[in-house]
Amino acid sequence: MIKMQIIGNLGKDCVVNTVNGKNVINFTVAHTEKYRDSQGNNQEKTTWVDCAYWTDRTAIAPYLQKGTQVFVEGAPEVRSFTRNDGTAGASLSLRVRDIQLLGRRGEGSGLGGNESAGRPQEAQQSSPAGIGSDVADDLPF
Repeated sequence: MIKMQIIGNLGKDCVVNTVNGKNVINFTVAHTEKYRDSQGNNQEKTTWVDCAYWTDRTAIAPYLQKGTQVFVEGAPEVRSFTRNDGTAGASLSLRVRDIQLLGRRGEGSGLGGNESAGRPQEAQQSSPAGIGSDVADDLPF
């Protein structure tokens, strides 16, 4: 088994499709790595990964919006294709097994970040009292 884990930001809002009676959530995650080249110049390299999450639990879809930081885990797949000019190309895709919302870009997102940051506005307004608030104060330990 090959497993891949990615932390990155969604490049655009997700799309929910039904294929052969099964639901799939498609989205793209970008991971940017910063490094110094051999001359000492700062460089950035962004890797885009197309993700497919085959699930009946599509309730997460409204939260998968452009800029949302996510952790995704699953099995990698390389897809080969031919470009319009006739040259060969390849893309990296991920068959998602698990996804976790980490927050929104520019809002102090990261591991342990603001879980409600990725919520659509209507979901924030209609949530019951206490949901999305600091529940750590209510824990008995």
